[in-house]
Amino acid sequence: MFFKSKEGKEKIITLYNQKLNELNIEYSEEYVETKFGATNVIITGSPKSPPLLLIHGTGGCAPLILESLPNLSSKYCVYAIDVLAQPNKSAENRLDMKSLDYGEWLTEVIILLGVKEVTLVGFSFGGFISLKTLEFNERLIKHVFLIAPVYIVNGNPFIGLIKMFMPLKKFIKSNDKQYIKKVMDVLFSEYDDFALTFMATTFQNCNMDFSPLPIISKLSAKIIETPISIFAAEKDIMFPGKKMIKRAKRIFPSMEEVILIENSKHVPNSMDFKKIEDLIIDSLN
Repeated sequence: MFFKSKEGKEKIITLYNQKLNELNIEYSEEYVETKFGATNVIITGSPKSPPLLLIHGTGGCAPLILESLPNLSSKYCVYAIDVLAQPNKSAENRLDMKSLDYGEWLTEVIILLGVKEVTLVGFSFGGFISLKTLEFNERLIKHVFLIAPVYIVNGNPFIGLIKMFMPLKKFIKSNDKQYIKKVMDVLFSEYDDFALTFMATTFQNCNMDFSPLPIISKLSAKIIETPISIFAAEKDIMFPGKKMIKRAKRIFPSMEEVILIENSKHVPNSMDFKKIEDLIIDSLN
């Protein structure tokens, strides 16, 4: 099970609903029943606008990614997906990262939502899911925007161990906030009290997957035809920006644009998220 206890799950869902209410947006919530498990989707923006699927990263949820990219719904009908086996309202089933299961799952979600010509925006692990979807079946996808995505390159495992995983393990064992702050300082360009509370609550109450992250093969990347735009974070210790850009340019023939977010850690700041939003909105013209 993903949640360690019923009480832990309740704590997460309370924070989830708090953030959703704080967004102060008009939205509807829809559950779609996939063969991999029930998937919760938050829908905002005009149903007449082009569809955009927004996919959050590890330890995230739909309200948090909507907070980071709040203006997309001005031009798109945004479907913010709660990823399976994450601190949110979707099913707790963890899929196999080595297979195409995540791509098959998201394709099924898209079909059940009844949308096509979809723009995919995936942050971090959401980028991994977006690329897996292109590998599985890219026919329903119009364009993919990847923000600091998993699955193209990995950083130095030793640096990751020292700076992130050791403090994280210490936090899980001790519940001492100084350790989770160390992790946040490595991952986030900026963060507020809510982000700190949500992350701390997640790591204390959820069984997170710390298994090694795969990277896409040249062969799989070569057959993708959908236009891809990548925003790589320069100071990202997990998925270093310059290394990512170098490999992405080499392996993706459908690469449309690569942008290095200068001085950004894994999670960009609000100013950089705004620039990303503007470029995604401009792509409609």
